[in-house]
Amino acid sequence: MTKRPLWQNILFAIVLVIIILFLFLQSLNLLTRHGDTLVIPTVTGKSFEEAKKILESQGFDVQIQDSVYNDTAKALAVLRQFPEGEDIVKVNRTVYLTINRAVAPEIEMPNLEGLTFRSAEIALKQYNLKLQDTSYVRDMAKNAVLEQHYNGKRIKPGTRLPMGSGISLVLGSGLGNEEFPVPDLIGKTYTEARVLLESYGLNLGATAFEPGVADSANAYIHEQQPDAVLPDGRMNMIRQGQVINVRLQAQRPPPRAVDTTSPAPQQP
Repeated sequence: MTKRPLWQNILFAIVLVIIILFLFLQSLNLLTRHGDTLVIPTVTGKSFEEAKKILESQGFDVQIQDSVYNDTAKALAVLRQFPEGEDIVKVNRTVYLTINRAVAPEIEMPNLEGLTFRSAEIALKQYNLKLQDTSYVRDMAKNAVLEQHYNGKRIKPGTRLPMGSGISLVLGSGLGNEEFPVPDLIGKTYTEARVLLESYGLNLGATAFEPGVADSANAYIHEQQPDAVLPDGRMNMIRQGQVINVRLQAQRPPPRAVDTTSPAPQQP
C-alpha cells in the first residue's frame, strides 16, 4: 500500500467500508427476516383449541394472556386477541389471547331491598347480575324493592351465587286510587285479621299487646288504627296498600253496636 499513491489507498479504504457495510446489512435482513410478514387471522369467538390450531399452523406462537367471565359467550371461547385480526406482523410473532372462563366466579348477593327499582337495576349491573323478572304486591312504597329472589326463593344479602345469575324483584305497586270503607277488625283474631286484610289489599302494621297475651296468633283485636268508624258515626275510608295498626288482648271484646261490614274492593 505504501508504494501506491495516497489517493488510491483512500479510495480502496472507502470501497472496502462500503462492501463491509453492504454485507452487514444483508446479514441483518437475513437474521431479522425483514420484509417477511404475515396477516394475523381473526380468532375471536372461536374455541381456544381451534384458535390455537389456526394460529400455530400459520407460524404464530400462542399464549393465554388472561381469562375473564362473560355469561353470553361459550366456555373457553376467545374474547380478545392481541395483535388484533388482520394486523400485519412478522413471522414467529406471539399472539396473546383472552379467553372466557369455563366456570362462573362466585360473588356476594348485594342488598337491593329498600332501593328504588332504578337503583336496583344499576346495582345488578355493577355486580354482573341480570334482572330476570319483576312482580308487584300492594304496598305504599311504589316501585320500591320489597324482596329479592333467586331460583324462586328469597335470597339474603351476602349469599354467594354465580356471576351472571338472574335475580327477580318484588316491587311495591303503590296505593290504590279508589277508596273503600275500612274493614272492621274488632273481635277478630290476629290470624283472621291478616287474612282479611290481604283480601282487601291492605297491610297489618304495628302490633301492640295487652298484658296476658300468650299466643299472638289467636289473640283478639280490640283496637285498630285507623278505626272503621269515625267519631261522628260515619264509615272511615281507606285505599289499597295502606296499613292498619292493631292492639291485641287475650279475651274476645264485645261486638260493636253498629254494623261496620263492607264488601271488599274489586281486585285489579
